[in-house]
Amino acid sequence: MTTNLPDSIREVQTAYRNLKEEIHKVIVGQDEAVEQMLLAIFCRGHVVVVGVPGLAKTLLISTIARTLSLKFSRIQFTPDLMPSDITGTEVIQEDKLSGTRELRFVKGPVFANVILADEINRTPPKTQAALLEAMQERQVTVGGKRHDLPAPFFVLATQNPIEQEGTYPLPEAQLDRFMFQIQISYPNMNEEMEIVRRSAARADDTVRPVMDELGIRRVQDVVRQMPVADHVIAYALRLVRATRIKEAMDLGLTRPKMVQDYVGWGAGPRASEALVLGSKAAALLAGASHVTPEHVKAVARPVLRHRLLLNFNAEADQVTPDSVIDELLAKIPVEGLTPEESKKMNEVMR
Repeated sequence: MTTNLPDSIREVQTAYRNLKEEIHKVIVGQDEAVEQMLLAIFCRGHVVVVGVPGLAKTLLISTIARTLSLKFSRIQFTPDLMPSDITGTEVIQEDKLSGTRELRFVKGPVFANVILADEINRTPPKTQAALLEAMQERQVTVGGKRHDLPAPFFVLATQNPIEQEGTYPLPEAQLDRFMFQIQISYPNMNEEMEIVRRSAARADDTVRPVMDELGIRRVQDVVRQMPVADHVIAYALRLVRATRIKEAMDLGLTRPKMVQDYVGWGAGPRASEALVLGSKAAALLAGASHVTPEHVKAVARPVLRHRLLLNFNAEADQVTPDSVIDELLAKIPVEGLTPEESKKMNEVMR
C-alpha cells in the first residue's frame, strides 16, 4: 500500500509533539535526549544512554514506555545476574492427571516491548551477550528452541561513566548493535530549580498513552519510505569512511588531522546504515519532505560516538569522540569536489 507522504509527515509530527508534551510532564529539560531516543524508536533502533547518577535516565526510559502504551520491563544488571535471568529458562512441570513430566519454557523479562537494561556494564560479558541475539534477531534460543520476542522491541540500556571499578565495558561488537549513544548532561539552573520544585511539591507524574503498537509501526513504515538522494547517502558514507584510518580516502579527500592523530579504529557499515536511517527520521520530525545533509549532521554524534575507538594519545590529550566528530563535520565536504569525482562516487554507489 502506498502512503501519502505529506499526510504521513503531518501524522508523525503530531504524534511526536504529543509524545514530547506527555514526557515533559515528568521529565524537565533534556530535549535533545528525548528527541534522539524517539528518533531511535521510530527507526526500530536500540539506544545506550550514558550519564552520571541522578539525571533521570531510568525515569526517562520508563516514561517513554508509558506514553507508547507498550509492555515495559526493567532488568537491573548486577555481577551475579545469569543469562537465564534475562531470557528465561525451562522448568519441569508435572501433569497431575497423567503423572507425566515435561519441560515448559518460562519467559524471562526480555519478553517485553521496551527493555530497560539498567547499568548494563555492571554484569559479566556472558550475561551481556544474552542480549545480543535478542537485539539483532528479535528472538532468543533456549534449549535449542527459538522463541520470538514481541514487536516492536527496543533495548534501552544505561551506563554510568564515572565509576569503572567492578564493571565490564561492552565489547565493540555489542556496542555496534546500538543505533545511538545518547549523552545525558546536567540540567541548567532553571531546569534544576523546576526539578526541585516538582519534587518538593510531589507533583503528579502520571502520563497518558499517546501511541499504541499499530501507531508506532505506521511511523516506522513512514520513516523507511522517506526519500533520500544519492548525494546525501554519499555524504554519509564520506563521514563514516573518513574514520577508517586503515583504508585510503575516497576521491582523493584528505582525512582530518584529528582522525589521523586520535582514532585507533573507525566505524563500520552499521554506522552508515544508522546515519542514513536516522537522518530520515530527523527529516520527518523537522517537517521536511526529503533528507538533506543537515539532517545527516544532526544525527552524526549519537550514531558515531560509540563506534570510534580512540587511542592513548586521545586519552592523554583529553580528546573525546564528539570532538573528532565535530572536526569530521567541519572538514568533510558536503558535495563532491569535481564532476569527475562525483562520477566515481556514483559508480561506487551502484
